[in-house]
Amino acid sequence: MRAAGKWLGVAGVLLFTLFPVYLMVVTALNGEANAGSRTLWPTEWTLQNFAYVVGDGGFGRYLANSLVVALGTVLAGAALALLAAVAVSRFRFRFRTSVLVMVLIIQMVPVEALVIPLFIQARTLQMLDTLAGLTVVYLAFSLPFAIWTLRGFVAAVPVELEEAAYLDGASWGRMFRSVLLPLVAPGLVATSVFSFIVAWNEFIFALTFMSDDQNYTVAVGLRRFFGQHATDWGAVMAASTLITIPVMVFFVIAQKRLTDGLVAGAVKG
Repeated sequence: MRAAGKWLGVAGVLLFTLFPVYLMVVTALNGEANAGSRTLWPTEWTLQNFAYVVGDGGFGRYLANSLVVALGTVLAGAALALLAAVAVSRFRFRFRTSVLVMVLIIQMVPVEALVIPLFIQARTLQMLDTLAGLTVVYLAFSLPFAIWTLRGFVAAVPVELEEAAYLDGASWGRMFRSVLLPLVAPGLVATSVFSFIVAWNEFIFALTFMSDDQNYTVAVGLRRFFGQHATDWGAVMAASTLITIPVMVFFVIAQKRLTDGLVAGAVKG
């Protein structure tokens, strides 16, 4: 009875979690989505909604913009956060505690409170309506979490491992690459997933900073299919499905790297 109850609970959670995804995909493939059809198994299956979204809807451009911004945020954030985490974990310098506290405080500031100051600063630097400017903004928001998280991973690595590498004749770069990096790889993957999701799903800054629709990201581009008096539900769900796929692919790839990183550092030196 207890096992049956567990399975029923798991089934209920899966149903609750996956049903919205199923409904999204089914509606995107439903040729009668805009004719008032809300069936769970459409009688007319079509890819017309996807063709319209990518072609006439211009959503392919928005996907490319979001990929550039998200991957730029992930790569730059991972490099900067790891170096900063090593600095605050391994080196003792003045105001070290103050730096850590300020990093934590930044996470507590509401995003809405920073829209106007960052807009003025981006305008002064002539970074409005550019993918580079949007990437810098997302990088600023993802770095505090990444630094704070990676600091714990770096601090958990015994200093004796680094000292043993130095005794074997390894330089700091070799030690960093062969000893420290594999051991903190799980934390690096976790923070990269966070940075990717932040950059991929963010809406407020993308809407505020971008005026040219050619530079819109997927979060802003999705608005095109919501009309004032009617909504193209087939296109909305098709675009939502396309938005979901890159996140799932990135998470699957990152999960594999996360599993590999858990044991990689134990056999490298």
